[in-house]
Amino acid sequence: MTSTTTRRKSSTFYVILIAGAAALGGFLFGFDTAVINGAVGALSNAFNANSVLTGLAVSLALLGSAVGAFYAGKIADRYGRVKAMVAASVLFTISAIGSGIAFGIWDFIFWRLLGGIAVGTASVIAPAYIAECSPSHLRGRLGSLQQLAIVVGIFIALICDYFIAMSAGSAESPFLFGIAAWRWMFWTEILQQYYMECQL
Repeated sequence: MTSTTTRRKSSTFYVILIAGAAALGGFLFGFDTAVINGAVGALSNAFNANSVLTGLAVSLALLGSAVGAFYAGKIADRYGRVKAMVAASVLFTISAIGSGIAFGIWDFIFWRLLGGIAVGTASVIAPAYIAECSPSHLRGRLGSLQQLAIVVGIFIALICDYFIAMSAGSAESPFLFGIAAWRWMFWTEILQQYYMECQL
């Protein structure tokens, strides 16, 4: 094996690692948008929210996504792709903590909006970063990592919701330290975000 071939394989492996790290933004995208599914009923009861407010709490994260997607390109052009992804990860973390400690439906909606902004940012920056880093013969395959990561994130979020609810007895029941299980569903996202920040 020639040194040129060795360098090419090493370079390809490095690019795959970079693309995998960037695709974690897609994982957080999927996780953040799906994790609320296990908490909807408990959330409504905890805050005594009617169907309209509950629907807003669940869906307004998508409005935040539109805002994040709109401004993500400008932020990335000014500060760089990696810094934009790190900023999105920080917003994910703040949103997860805030959603778990929310005192009422309106501050919960605020935290979810903030998470939506992070989702929108990640959905724009991560695939752009992957495409820019990928050689032409791998660009299509590596670009698909983002979509795969989103689906895996949704799956893992629902699995976490299921096991937390089953362990506690229901999403409304006390879980660790006597804190309601639905709050822990959002806090599980913190570990994912910490891992992403370490990779970036």
